[in-house]
Amino acid sequence: MANIETLEEFYQHKFNWLPENLKQDIGHFNVFSLGNHSGASAVPVQYSRRDFYKISLLKGKNIYHYADKSLEVDGPALMFFNPQVPYNWESSCGGTTGYFCIFKEAFFQERMRGSINELPMFATGGKPSYILTDSQDEHVSQIFQKMLAEIDSDYQFKYDLIRNYVMELIHYALKMQPTESLYQHPNANSRITSIFTELLERQFPIESPSQRFALRSANDFAQHLSVHVNHLNRAIRETTGKTTTAHIAERIASEAKALLKHTKWNISEISYSLGFEEPAHFNNFFKKQTSQTPSAFRIV
Repeated sequence: MANIETLEEFYQHKFNWLPENLKQDIGHFNVFSLGNHSGASAVPVQYSRRDFYKISLLKGKNIYHYADKSLEVDGPALMFFNPQVPYNWESSCGGTTGYFCIFKEAFFQERMRGSINELPMFATGGKPSYILTDSQDEHVSQIFQKMLAEIDSDYQFKYDLIRNYVMELIHYALKMQPTESLYQHPNANSRITSIFTELLERQFPIESPSQRFALRSANDFAQHLSVHVNHLNRAIRETTGKTTTAHIAERIASEAKALLKHTKWNISEISYSLGFEEPAHFNNFFKKQTSQTPSAFRIV
């Protein structure tokens, strides 16, 4: 399972091609008009972390999912996403327009004081959402349009100019108040439980002995979701009546039964693929879950 979407995967999923400058030393940057990449044929945005930064101006009625939070916005919104937090968004009524740019940290690394992660909109636990008025929307749109015009130019120093445009976006947002109300969700426990379940199921089925179950503990999931493990555990217990650990164990046991019954893999291979360091640990786990050893279950 790929927990973090890479730039290469982004381009392959979205466009089925890779730009020639993807590995250039200055750090990758690109900018897009959303109108060219939305509609019925658009590839859905998956809920996951990325290994790049993203700034989006989205216009329309949209629902954003960011870490364990959800928000619904009707109108233009400026959003800042960092590699530490999983996210996606979905249109509530279709017809979403706007712009977005993506870049690696190296794009700014030697040209700004401090780290980009120290900026409030990119800091872990920061406020990444800014609702725009019509005049603010027009101003931000013009900045994106300048970036689009420049990215296709032959100007020798175009990336220096584009870097300035991105910093203008950042400082423009810093002068505004982030949208606190976006983080009020009527059923946050249900939302985080849904995200947890999605991430758990995304690791299955195990299709080869070399594939390995990665997120095995409540703490693993909490780190992936950028929430405290106690918050995750409390939300899942209140929503389902069972602990996070119980959900994980039940799903591992279910997959173990399928692998024992429907593959010819040996016990060591199954043990490894399910994340156990030693077959003895897998045997003890399986017997605790099913009251049978893996070998006994296989021959029944």
